[in-house]
Amino acid sequence: MSLRLALYVPLAAALGLTLAPRGVLAAPCADLPNPVIGIGGSASKPLLAKVAAALHAIDAPIDLVYQSPGACFGITYFVDGTKITGTANYWDAEGTEQTCDLPLTGADPDFGMLGVKGTLCEGVDAIPDGIAEFPGPITSWSLIASNDSSQTNISAAAVYFVYGFGAALGQVAPWTVDAELYSRNATSAALIAIALGAGIPPTKFKGIDVGTNQAMISSVGQSLNPENALGFVSTEVADLNRDTVHTLAYQAYDQSCAYWPDSTATAFDKRNVRDGHYDLWSPYNFYVPVDGDGEIIDPETRRLVGFFTGAEPLPDGLPLLDIIIDNGTIPQCAMQVWRDEEIGPLYSFQPDAPCGCYFEARAAGGTDCQACAGDGDCGADAPVCRHGYCEVI
Repeated sequence: MSLRLALYVPLAAALGLTLAPRGVLAAPCADLPNPVIGIGGSASKPLLAKVAAALHAIDAPIDLVYQSPGACFGITYFVDGTKITGTANYWDAEGTEQTCDLPLTGADPDFGMLGVKGTLCEGVDAIPDGIAEFPGPITSWSLIASNDSSQTNISAAAVYFVYGFGAALGQVAPWTVDAELYSRNATSAALIAIALGAGIPPTKFKGIDVGTNQAMISSVGQSLNPENALGFVSTEVADLNRDTVHTLAYQAYDQSCAYWPDSTATAFDKRNVRDGHYDLWSPYNFYVPVDGDGEIIDPETRRLVGFFTGAEPLPDGLPLLDIIIDNGTIPQCAMQVWRDEEIGPLYSFQPDAPCGCYFEARAAGGTDCQACAGDGDCGADAPVCRHGYCEVI
């Protein structure tokens, strides 16, 4: 194991994301009927849990197994050539999370999943030969405050001083208390993305490392000094916890005002992510072993990743588009902008088979698009009926 990876092992173990064998044995992961093993960050676990449950209902079911010590582990295991050990999670047909034991000698991960590009992780200068990147649905990142805080927005410049120098030295009111500045370590995709947006080297990011998205919610939401508390999580996790925390509108360096990921603080439409006003977003990237033609080698992993990317047709029993939307994640077909580098320049994006109207109807509860049963119900400006709504192509 590399020194870089070893530095984070004690923390992962303390959080129950063990990378070494535990005293109490669970069922072996290898005994599952058709396991596909992934590793990466905790932000994607709610999405994977919902997908994993649905995978039991398809022909040739897949048992999705996932270990979540941190996003960058989704690429560093392929870079270092190490095996994953300890325990991992899987989900039954009801979506209940279970635990299984990986082999004592370790297992090769079938895929890595992280919300930033792997080359942004410390020590990863290039993606190894034989490993390919497959972009999936889009996640966004939220700086969060307690619902008992009066704060509603934050700028990239404020993030630079608060997280670049620490709360006390940064002196950006009200976030001036070091004990209330919550963070992650440099394996976190959320930290990397927010650091890039603010211009902070990820390894220099200040704050108390709380380890996981859910621990961040607890730390900020239950703070005894809510006006001073600041943290960050994936937006889908923030959305699931709106009863205790709220997303701060974010003003990037080249913007004159701040934007929420959604059109308002209470909406769920992700409009400002989809049209490029909200800056903190990225696709979830899958990293997978491929052959010389760029094809995923393992057939079951090829099926799983292909469901997310559209390379494989969706089987009956897997309503993946609905699962992605209901999770607060954004399918690529609902995006109007794209970028080729993390927190980089945006350009106009036209999906091959857009689903923006359906996304709005399902995520936000309504859309201005024309409902349709077929192309004949649509006008010249939006002539194609997709998912029950008229789209431009």
